[in-house]
Amino acid sequence: MSPSPSDAHSQPTSSATGPSRPVPERFIVSKGTLRWDRFMNSAIVFGGIGIIVAVFGIFAFIALEIAPLFKGAHIEEKSQVLLAAPEGAVVGLDEWSELPFYFDGGAGVVFQPVKGGAAQRLPTGLPEGTEITAKRHDPLKGRVVIGTADGQVGFVGVTYLSEYQAEGPALVKPSVKAEPLLAMKEGVTAPVLDMDYADAGDKKLFAAIQEVDGQRTLTTLSLRQKKSLMGKGKTEVDGRDDLTALMEGARPQRVLVAGTADSLLALTDAGEVMYFFRLSSGWELRQRFKPFDGGQVTGVDYLFGQVSVVCYNEKGQVRIYSLFVPEGGTMRLFGLTKEFQPIDGPITFYRASQRNKSFLVGNKKECALCYATTASVRRHVDLPFEAVSVAMDAKAEHMGFLDTQGKMHLYEISDPHPEAGWRAFFGEVWYEGFAKPKYEWQSTSGTDDFEPKLSLIPLIAGSLKGTFYAMLFAVPIALLAAIYTSQFLAPGMKRIVKPSMEIMASLPSVVLGFLAALWLAPLIENRIPSILLAIVSIPVSASLLGLLWGQMPIARRNRLPKGTEYMLIAPVMLVFAWAGWHLGPALEEAVFVATMPDGSQIADFRLWWPRFTGMSYDQRNCMVVGFMMGFAVIPVIFTIAEDALSNVPPSLTSASEALGASRWQVVRTVVLPIASAGILSAIMIGLGRAVGETMVVVMATGNTPLFDESGNFILGDFGIGNGQFPLASHWNPFNGMRTLSANIAVELPEAAQGSTHYRTLFLGALVLFAMTFVLNTAAEVMRQKLREKFKIV
Repeated sequence: MSPSPSDAHSQPTSSATGPSRPVPERFIVSKGTLRWDRFMNSAIVFGGIGIIVAVFGIFAFIALEIAPLFKGAHIEEKSQVLLAAPEGAVVGLDEWSELPFYFDGGAGVVFQPVKGGAAQRLPTGLPEGTEITAKRHDPLKGRVVIGTADGQVGFVGVTYLSEYQAEGPALVKPSVKAEPLLAMKEGVTAPVLDMDYADAGDKKLFAAIQEVDGQRTLTTLSLRQKKSLMGKGKTEVDGRDDLTALMEGARPQRVLVAGTADSLLALTDAGEVMYFFRLSSGWELRQRFKPFDGGQVTGVDYLFGQVSVVCYNEKGQVRIYSLFVPEGGTMRLFGLTKEFQPIDGPITFYRASQRNKSFLVGNKKECALCYATTASVRRHVDLPFEAVSVAMDAKAEHMGFLDTQGKMHLYEISDPHPEAGWRAFFGEVWYEGFAKPKYEWQSTSGTDDFEPKLSLIPLIAGSLKGTFYAMLFAVPIALLAAIYTSQFLAPGMKRIVKPSMEIMASLPSVVLGFLAALWLAPLIENRIPSILLAIVSIPVSASLLGLLWGQMPIARRNRLPKGTEYMLIAPVMLVFAWAGWHLGPALEEAVFVATMPDGSQIADFRLWWPRFTGMSYDQRNCMVVGFMMGFAVIPVIFTIAEDALSNVPPSLTSASEALGASRWQVVRTVVLPIASAGILSAIMIGLGRAVGETMVVVMATGNTPLFDESGNFILGDFGIGNGQFPLASHWNPFNGMRTLSANIAVELPEAAQGSTHYRTLFLGALVLFAMTFVLNTAAEVMRQKLREKFKIV
């Protein structure tokens, strides 16, 4: 008998022994949906992997750009040329290292092509019979300064000219021209033992050491070249001075004239350096110092720029003394700033680079390529021959060693980034002209002898400072606004407030920076006390009103609809803010009174702050940045935090209220802990926006890299009221900063591709990437712990 329809419907759809019955068609997923679902899953996986690959690709690109910064110099011998220069001859290289020369004091200068060919001798043009007793090559100016046996000085110009041809390589043509000789002392024909010359335009100066009647003398010959509308005039003798009496019996061995033609250095046989300076009234001995405690000084020479002097001795020691104004002093004096790792044996030759602060020191078996700024030895080279002297081309790409056989060995130098290194980027460096080591960023200048200052520490401090003050302003406002909007505000008003805050997030940062620079900064410059009063009065007034409101009978409080309390609080806050703004000048006159040097008193916060704390006051300062960058960050934090607070299950809040908890107790004990993970995410996203902000910082802060003069990072010297403040000066809320992101935006378009400056900017990007990565990783760990601790299910 067949079962009835009702029995069929009452039977189960499957059994343990029989086959399962077909699923109704309405529950069967279509093949198109399944294909689309598989496609979307694959797209999401592919997109996630793509994002990870892109991030690591960016990291790899930046790493490849900065890797050359940490490579040392490479020096390799390329060729040899028989120069046939006698011992004691002056040797030099042209800019292209194709036509080295030597001058042995004879009647001509000999040039020998590196690529083969006959030597070329060009006459100097000196008077016949001139006996040269001293000579010195000045490669920067292209001349050989000479002194004669009859007490005259002068120089022979040795220059090169490159002529390009229609076919083939350019031809390098030398030229030699001697200037007229001048007597160092009228009526004295003692031979010149050493001399130097400097040309400062209209002022020129010779200095020479002579042996007169068994006594070493140091004399100067001043020249002056008048200029007119028709050009340069004739050079005339301006005066002769004898500095021997100022040396107090010391015997000079070597003399160096500064490029400014107003000072000179003299090395004595006792290993002492004397620094002479010319005033309008005459020469004075300004300083004398011993470069080394022991060991005979074998030489002193100027570094490129002639602000520092390199001293070296028979023990292979190398020290640099630089001109700077000592702390508490009034004039520039030489002080020890750098000391290098010594080489084996006495240093017998020295050559300074003509393009940066590199220099070469060595002896017959070894040489060292050094960089003065960071006191680093870029490369040691063991020489397989006995070197007598060395020459370096103008580009510092080649150097030529002259051996005892008269052969020149040409070495190629590859050191594109001598200014770089861990110490240069992250350590204190004693730069020229500074009284002590400093963290400093100054990547460019208007002169060729500029010393790049590439410390990233002021930029890192600026990034942290800008972020701190922006978050200090934004986080309390954004979080309190999110709490009030999600838990206390009337639903109708919430539908207006939240979209308005989200629209604020779309404002371009360049507009905010423009407003900060041209409107906000001038507005609050003279009203700091008013701003301080307003900042204090707004929360104080709201708190007092809240206390009074809580003391009122419940019947009266219930007359105001729930969520509309802002209608009562907002006007009071506005009144207090208005009062604080207008009472600011009175507060300034009562409290912020600065005593001027003449004893007068002025009520001006801008003058009071530097005298009270010892810190500067700038119009574009952190308060401006905090307000305007906070304005950009507040919508981001508010939106995400409000979503996290609103997503707390209503059942939990209702249950808490049913147990008698007040609205604030519900928020404090239930809503905030459950939403803490989301709130932390909101803060970290806002932090990322603040760290990476560029235009507001560039336009509103003065964009100047600052760091505490004492080198302190967090705390400074204590002494409130005495021009000291227990905070490092770069955290001063009333001065500006430069951030890593702003520095990249400003300088990268102007940096030469592949240069040290260019790659250092990429290093700054990597540091910024690392900072955000560490912060986000720590925040994610904290978020996961909070989520696990306060999870509902």
